[in-house]
Amino acid sequence: MTALVTGGAAGIGYAIVEELTSFGAKVYECDISETLLNQSLSEWKKKGFQVSGSVCDVSSRPERETLMQTVSSHFDGKLNIFISHPLLKASGYGSIVFMSSIAGVVSMSGGSIYGITKGALNQLAKNLACEWAKDGIRANAVAPNIIKTPQAQPFLDHVSFKEGLLGRTPIGRAGEPNEVASLVVFLCLPAASYITGQTICVDGGLTVNGFSYQPQA
Repeated sequence: MTALVTGGAAGIGYAIVEELTSFGAKVYECDISETLLNQSLSEWKKKGFQVSGSVCDVSSRPERETLMQTVSSHFDGKLNIFISHPLLKASGYGSIVFMSSIAGVVSMSGGSIYGITKGALNQLAKNLACEWAKDGIRANAVAPNIIKTPQAQPFLDHVSFKEGLLGRTPIGRAGEPNEVASLVVFLCLPAASYITGQTICVDGGLTVNGFSYQPQA
């Protein structure tokens, strides 16, 4: 099983790489930070994981094209998990998992533009699920609530934001990276072979939480 993970050197991406390797996958990761990339590759080498990687800014088309050429060569033109349709098609089966957000499912104050981008990913997963099913390729999106990562820490340090968000979250806490990674990897396994076109929220119940009234005693 071969996999490409973008942004794999930290946070949720890092946890996904670790989860995939625990299932025996050969992983190629890319990250915009050379420092974090080299640090993560060194850590995984010490653990005996089969992880390779390179620096890439996936917002740059030339860098994306170079990345796909590199990954194609690295995996002999066959990729089972993640993002490139031609490589997945060559494998005969594959799974794409888009990292979305609850902001693409429900309204988040001040997050209109961010929500639009994540909502687009959710719709893309639906379209690709239908268009590429004939090639044995599934596509799904995973939409987390706030997760304990370095990127999210400034928000968690903001007392009123944290209280407001977690007050609407039935489980009452932020998520852990491995709680997202375990779902992502499950969606890549044969056990999930009949799941496609879905947006699955990993959110502690926030997106299903309706109106709740607690009368004063």
